Amino acid sequence: METKFIEVEAATIRFAGDSGDGMQLTGVQFSDTSAGIGNEVNTFPDYPSEIRAPEGTLYGVSAYQIHIGSRKTHTPGDEIDVLVAMNASSLKVNLKKVKKGGVLILNKAGFKDKNLKLAHYETNPIEDGSLKGYQVFAYDINEQVRRVLENHDLHVKAVDRTKNIFTLGLTYWLFNRPLEPTENWIKKKFGKDPSIMEANIAVLRAGYNFGAMGQDMIVRYHIKPAKMQPGIYRNITGNNAVALGLVAAAKKANLPLFLGSYPITPATEILHHISGYKKFGVKHMQMEDEIGGICSAIGASYGGSLAATSTSGPGLSLKVEAIGLAVMLELPLVIVDVQRAGPSTGLPTKPEQSDLLMAMWGRHGEAPVAVIAAKSSTDCFDMTIEAARLALKYMTPVILLTDGYLAQGSEAWRVPSMDELPDIAVEFATDPATFSPYKRDPQTLSRPWAVPGIPGLEHRIGGLEKEDITGLVSHDPMNHQKMCELRAAKIARIADDIPLASVDGDASGELLVITWGSTFGAMSNALYAVRSKGLNVSHCHLNYINPLPKNLGSIINNFDKILLPEMNLGQMQILLQSLFMKPIIGLHKIQGNTFTAQEIQHKIEELLTKKEGAL
Repeated sequence: METKFIEVEAATIRFAGDSGDGMQLTGVQFSDTSAGIGNEVNTFPDYPSEIRAPEGTLYGVSAYQIHIGSRKTHTPGDEIDVLVAMNASSLKVNLKKVKKGGVLILNKAGFKDKNLKLAHYETNPIEDGSLKGYQVFAYDINEQVRRVLENHDLHVKAVDRTKNIFTLGLTYWLFNRPLEPTENWIKKKFGKDPSIMEANIAVLRAGYNFGAMGQDMIVRYHIKPAKMQPGIYRNITGNNAVALGLVAAAKKANLPLFLGSYPITPATEILHHISGYKKFGVKHMQMEDEIGGICSAIGASYGGSLAATSTSGPGLSLKVEAIGLAVMLELPLVIVDVQRAGPSTGLPTKPEQSDLLMAMWGRHGEAPVAVIAAKSSTDCFDMTIEAARLALKYMTPVILLTDGYLAQGSEAWRVPSMDELPDIAVEFATDPATFSPYKRDPQTLSRPWAVPGIPGLEHRIGGLEKEDITGLVSHDPMNHQKMCELRAAKIARIADDIPLASVDGDASGELLVITWGSTFGAMSNALYAVRSKGLNVSHCHLNYINPLPKNLGSIINNFDKILLPEMNLGQMQILLQSLFMKPIIGLHKIQGNTFTAQEIQHKIEELLTKKEGAL
């Protein structure tokens, strides 16, 4: 039958299989190729919490989801249009997310009796009619790659490992993607082993040709390039964006960069990426623990570097005492917290907005720090630079909150020029005649930054309270209160240096939705959906959390109802209600998954259509 093209505005594709099936690699290649031909791209890798869960089990399923479109895509998609499932468990876990009528590409080799038992299937879903209502394309992909590579001198296990590349070629055909970008990647990755390189290229082409020559897949999908601002684009994850943001901020401030960290999922990749920028004079150190990571960064800050540390979940708990030390020392420090599901070890590969109140108040004593949050993978770059700017200007630790969804998801990012980035001016104390360790700038209340080794600028450091102006150790009660109040006032003054909150939609009305962090993406899509139905709702997103924008209270008072979706049990809800004394409706999700646009959309529609006094 003749193949026909259907033009669609967007599509969501999910590759799923065992941890060893290469689904992450397949998804990255599909997303990078799609970005390269001009589509908007948003991705999310979904890892099992165990490093190598038992093969074929439900909790061992690894997946990678890509949302591609001809207009801005804010999330990796709600419902799945095409699911590639390499075994029975990956179908079982993900089928509920596939829209009715969606495409299922199934590897028959992963649906044998053992696979079905591990997935808790009593009968084979490929054969029992339970997949009626979906477009099912089931092939023995293992057998296909063995045929393609029968004349290649490879072990059967090495042959079977190419099955993900076969499915990649098949989905490239289905969505009219070019093979050349992935072929070039294969040549670069396996160039030192020609047999592996040639095998992967052969299997990639075979998957594409399998779709082209098959008789059952008669529909292909075309997605036009998106209209984007002119420039150079690349796909970038949030963790990579943080690393680049630190490098760019150090260059703008004309300071050496130091990152002291300890590996912890899902923040580890920041350390990996930073290690690749040594040619820019970047220094990094993988410490023996979280405490060593932040303390090394404090030392680098004392020495005159732009210093940063990265962590996640329980790692932030371990850094708490050292954060208090940095507050007492009043030194600039960027602390990147890639939030994950807790408490304790929790779900270490899953996202959650779990650390907000800890970032705000999780220290003993009065130890205020600035807290900001990124809203997307690409925004991680901008907010990292902002964290550095605030830390350097106000001589304070700044906590930047991202989460596992932003950190490991990716988006198409327009690479800015250095001239487009904000100026970050740094002045060190140099004159012994006018130097006092805690003599404050009248505008920012920040103390001077004196690099060790300059004669006449010697001063005390350490965790004991300092005397105002002189910086000598002081146990005077009134001095302690004064210094606590000064440190709090310094953070409060940041409100004069950040943008006012803005409202997307009417400035007053029945319903305002407030978001912070990664819920921005789902809310943006939900807003588009409800407004297309003629419903009137306004939206305010918060990048700045401590301090909050100065006009937020007046914005909140202009609306009858406030809805606040969060991936926790209401931490921002608690914060805003305590500050502005107005009831806020919380929408809470702590399932290790981000909000879908539909979940927020349904809550908005419920609130706008609910009659006054109804239950």
